[in-house]
Amino acid sequence: MPQSHSILGRIESAPRRDLYFFALYRTLEAAVLAGLVFSPLSDLLGSQRHPMLGLVVTIAYLAASVVLLLIRSPRWMTLTVVVGLAVDIAAAALITHALPAATAGVAMMLLFNIAAGSLLMPSWRWAVAMIGLTVASLFVEYGWTVFHDGGTERSVAEVMMFAISYIAVGYLSHQAGQRARHSEALATQRGAEVANLVEINELIIRRMRTGVLVVDADNHIKLANEAASLLLGDGGEGASDGLGVLLTHTAPELARRLQRWRNGWQADDTPMQLSPDQPEVQPRFARLLADSETSLIFLDDATVVSRRAESLTLAALGRFSASLAHEIRNPLAAINYAVQLLEESHQIIDGDRRLLQIIHQQCQRTNGIVESVLGLARRERASPEHVDLNTFVRRFIDEYQQSLSIETDTLEAVIGPRPVPALVDLRHLQQVVTVLVQNAMNYGRLPGESARVRVRVFQADHRPMIDVMDRGPGIPEAVAAQLFRPFFTTSEHGTGLGLYIARELCRANQATLEYVPVPGGGSCFRITLPGPHALLPA
Repeated sequence: MPQSHSILGRIESAPRRDLYFFALYRTLEAAVLAGLVFSPLSDLLGSQRHPMLGLVVTIAYLAASVVLLLIRSPRWMTLTVVVGLAVDIAAAALITHALPAATAGVAMMLLFNIAAGSLLMPSWRWAVAMIGLTVASLFVEYGWTVFHDGGTERSVAEVMMFAISYIAVGYLSHQAGQRARHSEALATQRGAEVANLVEINELIIRRMRTGVLVVDADNHIKLANEAASLLLGDGGEGASDGLGVLLTHTAPELARRLQRWRNGWQADDTPMQLSPDQPEVQPRFARLLADSETSLIFLDDATVVSRRAESLTLAALGRFSASLAHEIRNPLAAINYAVQLLEESHQIIDGDRRLLQIIHQQCQRTNGIVESVLGLARRERASPEHVDLNTFVRRFIDEYQQSLSIETDTLEAVIGPRPVPALVDLRHLQQVVTVLVQNAMNYGRLPGESARVRVRVFQADHRPMIDVMDRGPGIPEAVAAQLFRPFFTTSEHGTGLGLYIARELCRANQATLEYVPVPGGGSCFRITLPGPHALLPA
C-alpha cells in the first residue's frame, strides 16, 4: 500500500487528509473555546483571572487554527505539524492561566494533540522537544501563577500527574508510530517484491511456448498468453485482453473436450489443430482452485512433444542398436571365417566358389554397416578420405548387381568423363547410397512396371553431388516433409530408420541429404558432399 494513503507515513509524505482532520480537530477546539468565551455560556467557565488575556488568546488561537487548516502543501507538512503543536501548547498554557476553571478540560484536550503530534513526528528528537515544551509550559504557568499572581488552587501533584501523562502518551504514541512506519515500510518493500514477482510470473507465462488459457465456468476466456493467442489464430484476438471471448466460438472442439473433462470423463489426448495455419496441440486441463469452476488449459505443441518422445526413443534405440551390433559381430565373424576356410578347400567347384566370394563380400559390407551403427550410437566422428565418386559409383553398381538379383529392373550410373573428387568416409557413403538405391528399387516404380534407377555423379557450385533417381510415382508433398523423421514410414514392413540414419551419416561427414522433387515424375535424393579441399574435421 502506498505511503500517501496512511497516517503512519513519514511527515514528508503524510497524507493531506489525515493532517486535514488533525487541523480540523484543532479548529473545533478553538471554536468551542471561542463559543464558551463569547457566548452567554461564559459563566460556565467560572471565575476568570485575566478576562482580556482569555479573549485575545481565544481569537488568536481560532485564527491560527484556520490558517493551519488551509495549509495543504506537502512541502510544509512537517512545519505544519510542529508549528501547530507549538500553537496548541502555547494556547493551552495561556488559557489555563487566564481561565483557571477550564484547566482540566484544556489539559484533556491537549492530551489528544500531544498523542497525534507525537504519532506524526518524523523523529524521536522532534517528539521529545514537543513533549518537553508541553511539560515546561505546565510548570512555567504553575510557577508564574504561584509567584506572580499570589497562589493557585491547583497542587503540584496535579501538575506532575499531567506532565507524566503527557510524557507517557507522547512516548507511547511515538513508539507506536515508529513501529507502524517500520511495518508499513516493510509491507511496502514486500509489496514491491510481490509486484515484481507477479510481473516476472506474468512475463514468464506470457513468453511460455506452452499455451495457457484461463476459462471461467461459462467458458469465457479470461486470460491467454501469447502462445495460446497464436495457436487460437484469428479467433483468439482479444482473448489476452480479457474481453471474455467464448471458448465455444473460438475453439469448439477444445470447448467440447473441456466439458468432457469437467464431467469426469476420460481425457482425450489426441492432438488437435485449433486453426488451419498452426501446428497441432495436445490440451491438458487443471482447476485453478480446488473448489473453483475456473479452469486452466495448457496447450502443448504436439511437434515439440513428438520431438521429445523421439529423442527419448532414439536414445534408447541407440543403446539397443549398440548392444545388438555387438551381438551381430560374433556370428558375422564366424560366417566370414567359415567362408575363408571353404575358399581354401580344393573340393569347391568354380560356381560355388563364386557364391562364397559373394558371401564374403556381403559379410564385409554387413560388418561395415555394423561399424557405422556403432559409430552413430557412440556419436563417433567420421574418418573422411579423398574419393573419386565416379569410381565409387561404378564399383558400387557392379557389386550391387552381383549380390542382388534385380531381374528386369535396371540400375545404371550416369557419370562424366572427368573425375569428381570428394572428401567422405567411404563406409558411410556406401551405406547411404545402399539405403537410397534399395528404397528406389522397392518404391520407385509404377504399378506393373520395372524399376529404373539411375545414380548420377556431377559437380555444382564446386560441390560434388550424387543423385539417386527413379521413375516411380513420386512422393506427395505432405509425406516429403516427414521423410527424414525417425520411425516415419509408409510401408508395412519398413522401420522408418533408413533415411534417418542415412541423413545422420551425411551430417557426420559434413554433407547433406535432401529430397529434390522431379517435375516430370519420379523421385530424386541428392547427397551434397564436401569438396576435396574442404578442411578435415579435427
